[in-house]
Amino acid sequence: MCTAKCSRVIAFTLYPLVFISIICNIVLFFPGGDIKYVKDGHITKEVMYMGGLAGGGVMVLISAVYIHSTGKQGCCGNRLGMFFSIAIAGVGVTGALYSFGVAMLGLSHGPLCNDGGTWTTPYKDSDFSYLTDFKLWGEKCTEPMHVVQFNTVLFVTLMVTSCLQVLVCAIQMINGLVGCLCGTGNE
Repeated sequence: MCTAKCSRVIAFTLYPLVFISIICNIVLFFPGGDIKYVKDGHITKEVMYMGGLAGGGVMVLISAVYIHSTGKQGCCGNRLGMFFSIAIAGVGVTGALYSFGVAMLGLSHGPLCNDGGTWTTPYKDSDFSYLTDFKLWGEKCTEPMHVVQFNTVLFVTLMVTSCLQVLVCAIQMINGLVGCLCGTGNE
């Protein structure tokens, strides 16, 4: 059994998920593809929490880089390195859970939009039913154009991505335990 090869596969699985998280968070800053909403401060608070950038991005990237190094011979590709990979994968789980939580809040509160002259989050005190009532989207949010769809797609993408990150990091935690107890296959 080669836990080192498994670590490399896990790391290469995490890299695109990190990229997706970072891109989604950056794109959320520009509803409608326009920079004026950032300049004017008309961005949803949950975007400013940077769950996809800090949590699903940087924290999971740190985990991916270390997990990748446990798949190579050298300093980390041994039993001790695999032991530390359990904790580092825990950092990735924490970051992914942060990203998931922020995305869930963003989805539950809805977007910040112009509601007939005032900038507000009109869906904040409602339940998730606004996601299925398409008539409300255009009535309550006139600017930025299609902001409900925009936020919904990106926050759901962040939620799915962070769930996959948690799953992959949890697999590495098991792989790290096996590598710690049985060896990496590099030794």
